Amino acid sequence: MNILGIGTDIIEVPRIGKMIEQHGELFLRRVYTDREIRYCQGRKHAFEHFAGRWAAKEAILKAIGTGWVRGICWTDMEIRREGLGGPKVLVRGGARDAAVQRGIGEILITLSHCRTYATATAIAMAGDLKTGSLDEPLDS
Repeated sequence: MNILGIGTDIIEVPRIGKMIEQHGELFLRRVYTDREIRYCQGRKHAFEHFAGRWAAKEAILKAIGTGWVRGICWTDMEIRREGLGGPKVLVRGGARDAAVQRGIGEILITLSHCRTYATATAIAMAGDLKTGSLDEPLDS
Protein backbone atom coordinates (compact mmCIF):
# COMPACT_ATOMS: atom_id res chain seq x y z
CA MET A 1 0.00 0.00 0.00
CA ASN A 2 1.03 3.57 -0.65
CA ILE A 3 0.68 6.50 1.70
CA LEU A 4 -1.60 9.13 0.16
CA GLY A 5 -1.72 11.58 3.04
CA ILE A 6 -0.71 12.30 6.60
CA GLY A 7 -2.29 14.57 9.17
CA THR A 8 -1.66 15.54 12.76
CA ASP A 9 -3.43 17.69 15.32
CA ILE A 10 -3.05 18.79 18.92
CA ILE A 11 -5.74 20.23 21.18
CA GLU A 12 -5.80 21.52 24.74
CA VAL A 13 -7.88 19.15 26.88
CA PRO A 14 -9.33 21.99 29.03
CA ARG A 15 -10.67 23.64 25.86
CA ILE A 16 -12.73 20.53 25.02
CA GLY A 17 -13.76 20.19 28.68
CA LYS A 18 -15.01 23.77 28.66
CA MET A 19 -17.05 23.17 25.48
CA ILE A 20 -18.63 20.09 27.04
CA GLU A 21 -19.43 21.93 30.27
CA GLN A 22 -20.87 24.97 28.44
CA HIS A 23 -22.82 23.23 25.70
CA GLY A 24 -23.33 19.72 27.07
CA GLU A 25 -25.33 17.28 25.00
CA LEU A 26 -25.62 19.67 22.04
CA PHE A 27 -21.84 19.81 21.65
CA LEU A 28 -21.37 16.07 22.23
CA ARG A 29 -23.99 15.07 19.63
CA ARG A 30 -22.59 17.51 17.07
CA VAL A 31 -19.02 16.23 17.32
CA TYR A 32 -19.13 12.61 18.51
CA THR A 33 -21.04 9.46 17.57
CA ASP A 34 -23.11 7.63 20.17
CA ARG A 35 -20.43 4.95 20.41
CA GLU A 36 -17.69 7.55 21.01
CA ILE A 37 -19.76 9.30 23.67
CA ARG A 38 -20.37 6.02 25.53
CA TYR A 39 -16.69 5.08 25.30
CA CYS A 40 -15.38 8.44 26.55
CA GLN A 41 -17.96 8.83 29.32
CA GLY A 42 -16.98 5.37 30.57
CA ARG A 43 -13.37 6.47 31.12
CA LYS A 44 -11.88 7.94 34.30
CA HIS A 45 -10.53 11.03 32.49
CA ALA A 46 -13.35 11.52 29.97
CA PHE A 47 -12.26 14.99 28.79
CA GLU A 48 -8.88 13.59 27.72
CA HIS A 49 -10.58 10.91 25.64
CA PHE A 50 -12.99 13.37 24.05
CA ALA A 51 -10.06 15.67 23.22
CA GLY A 52 -8.15 12.75 21.69
CA ARG A 53 -11.06 12.00 19.38
CA TRP A 54 -11.36 15.67 18.44
CA ALA A 55 -7.67 15.72 17.48
CA ALA A 56 -8.10 12.45 15.58
CA LYS A 57 -10.96 13.82 13.48
CA GLU A 58 -8.93 16.91 12.62
CA ALA A 59 -5.93 14.73 11.71
CA ILE A 60 -8.09 12.48 9.53
CA LEU A 61 -9.33 15.39 7.45
CA LYS A 62 -5.77 16.59 6.98
CA ALA A 63 -4.72 13.09 5.89
CA ILE A 64 -7.64 12.87 3.46
CA GLY A 65 -6.56 16.25 2.11
CA THR A 66 -9.81 18.17 2.47
CA GLY A 67 -9.80 19.96 5.79
CA TRP A 68 -13.28 21.14 6.76
CA VAL A 69 -15.36 21.53 3.61
CA ARG A 70 -19.08 21.64 2.91
CA GLY A 71 -20.63 18.19 3.11
CA ILE A 72 -18.37 16.80 5.84
CA CYS A 73 -19.64 16.48 9.41
CA TRP A 74 -17.81 15.70 12.65
CA THR A 75 -19.82 12.51 13.04
CA ASP A 76 -18.78 11.29 9.58
CA MET A 77 -15.65 10.03 11.34
CA GLU A 78 -15.63 7.59 14.24
CA ILE A 79 -12.71 6.38 16.33
CA ARG A 80 -13.27 2.90 17.70
CA ARG A 81 -11.31 1.08 20.33
CA GLU A 82 -11.62 -2.65 19.86
CA GLY A 83 -10.11 -5.13 22.29
CA LEU A 84 -6.40 -4.91 22.93
CA GLY A 85 -5.63 -3.51 19.48
CA GLY A 86 -5.11 0.11 18.64
CA PRO A 87 -7.84 2.54 17.64
CA LYS A 88 -9.62 2.08 14.30
CA VAL A 89 -11.03 4.73 11.97
CA LEU A 90 -14.41 4.38 10.34
CA VAL A 91 -15.77 7.02 7.97
CA ARG A 92 -19.08 7.64 6.26
CA GLY A 93 -20.94 10.42 4.48
CA GLY A 94 -18.96 13.29 3.01
CA ALA A 95 -15.68 12.19 4.61
CA ARG A 96 -16.05 8.74 3.05
CA ASP A 97 -16.87 10.28 -0.34
CA ALA A 98 -13.74 12.45 -0.17
CA ALA A 99 -11.60 9.45 0.81
CA VAL A 100 -12.99 7.30 -2.02
CA GLN A 101 -12.41 10.12 -4.52
CA ARG A 102 -8.75 10.22 -3.50
CA GLY A 103 -8.26 6.43 -3.67
CA ILE A 104 -7.97 5.98 0.11
CA GLY A 105 -8.82 2.48 1.36
CA GLU A 106 -7.74 2.72 4.98
CA ILE A 107 -6.81 5.36 7.54
CA LEU A 108 -4.39 4.47 10.31
CA ILE A 109 -4.61 6.51 13.52
CA THR A 110 -2.69 6.97 16.73
CA LEU A 111 -3.80 9.07 19.71
CA SER A 112 -2.09 10.24 22.85
CA HIS A 113 -3.19 12.46 25.70
CA CYS A 114 -2.38 13.77 29.15
CA ARG A 115 -4.21 16.19 31.44
CA THR A 116 -3.22 19.18 29.31
CA TYR A 117 -3.00 18.07 25.67
CA ALA A 118 -4.35 15.46 23.29
CA THR A 119 -2.72 14.70 19.96
CA ALA A 120 -3.39 12.42 17.02
CA THR A 121 -1.70 11.43 13.79
CA ALA A 122 -3.53 9.89 10.83
CA ILE A 123 -2.08 8.19 7.76
CA ALA A 124 -4.27 7.71 4.67
CA MET A 125 -3.36 4.54 2.78
CA ALA A 126 -4.20 3.69 -0.83
CA GLY A 127 -6.22 0.57 -1.29
CA ASP A 128 -9.37 -1.20 -2.31
CA LEU A 129 -12.33 -0.16 -0.19
CA LYS A 130 -13.62 -3.71 -0.19
CA THR A 131 -10.71 -4.69 2.04
CA GLY A 132 -10.19 -1.37 3.81
CA SER A 133 -11.61 -0.07 7.07
CA LEU A 134 -13.58 2.64 5.29
CA ASP A 135 -16.11 0.08 4.07
CA GLU A 136 -17.38 -1.00 7.51
CA PRO A 137 -20.73 0.51 8.62
CA LEU A 138 -20.79 2.76 11.70
CA ASP A 139 -24.08 1.57 13.16
CA SER A 140 -22.88 -1.77 14.52
